[in-house]
Amino acid sequence: MFDVAPTELLLVVVVALVVIGPKDLPKAMRVVGKWMGKARGMARHFRAGLDTMMREAELEELEKQWREQNEAIMREFPRIDDADATAASTSPKPAEEGKADPAAAPAPSDAAATEQAETHVVPPRGDALP
Repeated sequence: MFDVAPTELLLVVVVALVVIGPKDLPKAMRVVGKWMGKARGMARHFRAGLDTMMREAELEELEKQWREQNEAIMREFPRIDDADATAASTSPKPAEEGKADPAAAPAPSDAAATEQAETHVVPPRGDALP
């Protein structure tokens, strides 16, 4: 970030020692440390804000692309449900074709259903054997 050579840093320390004095130097270093911490925190907060704005801009761009592609697909392949709705009203529904009338076939008794559930055993798989 700052290109400070070790000799420059040593010169700054010597000047600070002479100007501030050895007695007040620890206090001054603490104050400088606090200021640096605050500056780093503000920089981190600023960077996080920029990152959030960039992500939101990317998300908006992706949503725009998705909408454009979706509209192109919908124009190319119109809904089939609308055309089939009129044909379905005249013929029986596929779900109802396979249904049996509940009154026509007798329901199995609860005892028979319980017996079938208890006697059903799943054979072990071949790869599960030791």
